[in-house]
Amino acid sequence: MNVWGITDRGVVREQNQDSFAHKVLEDGRILAVVCDGMGGARAGNVASTMAVEAFLEAFLHPEEGLEDRERLEQAAVQANRAVYRRANSDEGCAGMGTTLVAVLAGEQAAVLLNEGDSRAYHIAQGQIRRITRDHSLVEDLVQRGELTREEARVHPHRNLITRALGSEPELRADYFRQPLEPGDLLLLCSDGLSNMLTDQELLEETARNDGLEACCQRLLQRALERGAPDNVTAVLIQR
Repeated sequence: MNVWGITDRGVVREQNQDSFAHKVLEDGRILAVVCDGMGGARAGNVASTMAVEAFLEAFLHPEEGLEDRERLEQAAVQANRAVYRRANSDEGCAGMGTTLVAVLAGEQAAVLLNEGDSRAYHIAQGQIRRITRDHSLVEDLVQRGELTREEARVHPHRNLITRALGSEPELRADYFRQPLEPGDLLLLCSDGLSNMLTDQELLEETARNDGLEACCQRLLQRALERGAPDNVTAVLIQR
């Protein structure tokens, strides 16, 4: 299994408030996490960085006997608590929060969780499928049949999310399991990428099979060429 990640502040933003990390574990499985912070110039960066660090620390030092999903959940709970406490104790960080999408990928399957609108995709056999569901206003409207997917992509309130890590004392993340076959790809990304490229374009750029680093570089470059008004982060994992 292989992994590669990339992040950039984009064309418009002065600061990169996205954070990510990935790690190959001793048993060969891959852990990866992407966070997109919010809450002002300083606070957004603080939230995403704190969440990634707290998530990794908790996952790598778990309670004994936890199943994979429980281990991910425990790590996300600790990350949520860390961001929430800082947001409620530091006036300069009041109201901050962050999205979080994370995966533990093994030979047979991946376990994922998400909070907010950072996404995970499964790419295999010439097809792409979004695994996660955005916690956002426009996603709710799409689910109710009040917007099409195409309308949601250009909706003026497409960046309004309904859940964020650190906004509430208790975590409300969603969990998923994705079977994996040799050659399958998992893409984790912030909305700075998914708002710039359609699912079909994401598929096109990852279908060349010329290495994860090259794929990530192309995804970033395509977002930048379109003006990248937000920070852009992508992590690719190959089974």
